[in-house]
Amino acid sequence: MDKFRLDGKVVVLTGAGGFLGSFFSKFLYDKGAKVILVDNEKYNECCKLVSGMDGCFAVKCNITNELEVDYFTDTIFRMMKNVDILINNAAARQTTIVDGKNVGFERFPVELWQQNLDVNLTGTFLCCREFGKHFIEQGHGVILNMGSQYGIIGCDQRVYGDTGMINSSAAYAATKSGILGLTRYLAAYWQGKNIRVNCLSPGGVFHDQDTQFVKNYVEKTMIKRMGTPEDLANAVLYLISDASEWVTGFDMVVDGGWTAW
Repeated sequence: MDKFRLDGKVVVLTGAGGFLGSFFSKFLYDKGAKVILVDNEKYNECCKLVSGMDGCFAVKCNITNELEVDYFTDTIFRMMKNVDILINNAAARQTTIVDGKNVGFERFPVELWQQNLDVNLTGTFLCCREFGKHFIEQGHGVILNMGSQYGIIGCDQRVYGDTGMINSSAAYAATKSGILGLTRYLAAYWQGKNIRVNCLSPGGVFHDQDTQFVKNYVEKTMIKRMGTPEDLANAVLYLISDASEWVTGFDMVVDGGWTAW
């Protein structure tokens, strides 16, 4: 069980101020890691989180900006000397609503499409590229990219129905599929370099969603419930810890059986 501990390891987590990011931050800290919380819009939330996390700190960075990513990466490696793990958790806000109306795919704005590409895919690419340079220099590193079940299968629109819930967009699906492809590419590219790259593809996590939506969603799972942040955090821990030291290029699907039907 010692291999599941993160004592002495430095973890950089993007999107750390969000719902899942904030949970991951505290969870990984409790497992012994020094966590560097990275966010842009929710930087203030990160600052509040680290107030009770000894040895951890928050960084404000727009991961879609190449110069900012380059600067914050170099700064972190100078400060910490050694960084063990990068978790690319940041994601664009999901919506198909424009001017109060659900526009669907036929009228989906190119601006929202581009925003998803910039944050989900380009941001992940930039962080992997810059951290990869340092991981090669120090001789080791672990990268975990956050995918989605909708990067593997199509979104079942019937689950959303007339609940008023914002359903998954084409941009989200395309970028999450791209992250999975990038993960496999990098795992192969850095083979033999002691750099592992994996992906976690979660299913839906309960977060006070509409009651009808939850009922519809649960019916499509085998375990008959939505996920919890802890369900995902346990999977994150496995994929970044020494417990998975012989695992790379892998996509771990944690979805209550949704994609296995």
